[in-house]
This record gives sequence, C-alpha cells and structure tokens, in this order.
Amino acid sequence: MARPTSDTPFTLTGPLRAPAQMLADQSYGGHASVHDDATAAALGLAAGPIEGPTHFSQLDPLLAALWGDRWFSHGCVSAHFQTMVVGGEEVRATISADGPAAGIVRIDAAKADGTPVLAGTASLGPDHPETELAPRLARAQGSPPERLHVIDLLSVGQTGPGDETIAVTFEDDFGELYPFSLAEKLDLITEPLDWYLPGADTPWRAPIVPIEMLSVLTNAASKHSGFAARQPSVGLFIDLEVRLLGSPILVGNTYRIDRGIVALSESRRTESYWTRSTLTDVATDVATAEVLLHQGVFKDSYPGYPTGSD
Repeated sequence: MARPTSDTPFTLTGPLRAPAQMLADQSYGGHASVHDDATAAALGLAAGPIEGPTHFSQLDPLLAALWGDRWFSHGCVSAHFQTMVVGGEEVRATISADGPAAGIVRIDAAKADGTPVLAGTASLGPDHPETELAPRLARAQGSPPERLHVIDLLSVGQTGPGDETIAVTFEDDFGELYPFSLAEKLDLITEPLDWYLPGADTPWRAPIVPIEMLSVLTNAASKHSGFAARQPSVGLFIDLEVRLLGSPILVGNTYRIDRGIVALSESRRTESYWTRSTLTDVATDVATAEVLLHQGVFKDSYPGYPTGSD
C-alpha cells in the first residue's frame, strides 16, 4: 500500500476480512466465557463474539504504509470497542488524518454493512498526542462508582505481585484464558507478515509478536495477579490501548509484567476496571510496551445481582 504524499487530508481503507473465532473454549473461574455461544445467548448476544483486539491486525498494513517500520516499534493504538463481531462476519479497517505528516490519525473498523466495530486513534511515539482513551480514563477517575457488587474486592492503586513473567514462544499454549499458541494464531491472523514467522529477518534480529497479541501476553496469567471479579460472572473488553516503547515484543524473549488498577467504573449493564500493565524485557530490564485495558463484567451474569442498582 502506497504512503500518502499529499499534504491534504487522506483516508486509507483496507479490504474486508473475516476474523477467526479462537476463544470458543476460553474459560475462567470454572465456567465458560462470553465467547462461548451458549453463554453469549444467555446474555442476549447473537453468538460468542470474536475478541476485540483481533481487529487491530487489520490496521497494521495501513499504519505501516504511513509510518513504515517505526509503527512496529513506536506505535500506539487506542480504541473503544463499539459492536461485537461473530464468526463469519467481515470487517474493514480505515485510518484518516489531515496529512501524511500527522503524528496521530483516526482509526475505525466497521462490518460490511457499515455497523461500527471500533473507533479510536493511532499515533507514533515517543511523544504521543492525546489518545482516544486518555479522556475516557480521566472521566472514569473523576467519577468513581459509589457502590460495586461484582468487582468490589478491587481498588484503585492495587498492584500485581511484581514477579509475573511470560516467555514468548511459538508453540506454548497460553492457557485457559487463551487456549491457543502463537503459531496457531499466525495460521489464522487476518494480516500475515513475514516478520512474525520463525527465522524472520527483522531489524530487531528476531520475529516480532503481532500488536493484537500484546493484550494476550498481559492477560494470559492475570488470574495470578489477584485482579478478579466475584464468580460466577462473565466479562468483556470495553477499551484497549497498546503502546510500544521503542521495540516490538520479540519471540524468544521473556518479559516481566507489572500491573496496577488505575480506575473503576460502572454503566447500566456493567461494572468495570481499568488496568495498566507494563511489559519489561527481563534480559535488559527495559520497558518495551504498555497495555491499558478497560474490562467489564456483565451485571446480569452474576447470580443475585441486586435489582434497582443500575
């Protein structure tokens, strides 16, 4: 895809893709997740949705056309998820900006019929303009919920144990929250890239991990962090921001995960919490990426949720 050369506003649009459902067998707290069709139906959803970060890969070719290799080392994608996508549905990604020199662009993804899937910003660091999630997080921090029933054991300022690590390999399964390996993800990813593959010749001398997978790395072992809603309850992703700090995440490296809760929120249907996690390369002790995740719990999924508390 050619890089825009005019100083006038532009839009880059990708092809329709049908992302794969890879979380149908996800489980936590001893029960199935929202990605299971039956669980989704009980919550009034059409079917088990595809995980929102999956759509980030459709943005990568567009953003690389604009910013080149630096997108994979200094990029930041910041998105609010609007509509769930189920297996068989097609999605198209778009970016737009005032001109090719812009340090930030609007990002959007929509279904084939125009239904919005996500919206937000993408920017190139190290000095990022205000991202899509910055004001959303500020609003949450400025208006904490008065009473919670499902995530009431969580608190702002709570941190993880500090000794969590994840070794990035092609073949190891990520566990019950993500019951697949990186190799299996690459077989089904919407936008294949040679830099993802074993033996890849990259500027960083190792294969890189797709940006859509960074939330997987930070969440795969999150149950050990102590950040958990009361069970049984069913969760979902609401907002996600992934920021690279000068290098991609590399296959073959081990990363420490430092996480903390930065806000609690509530809406008509959900209780939710915001977690900021940092991935630090254990070998160099250099922070490589930050993941800001706003995840919610459906009130209706928690047995006996107090009525009239919406």
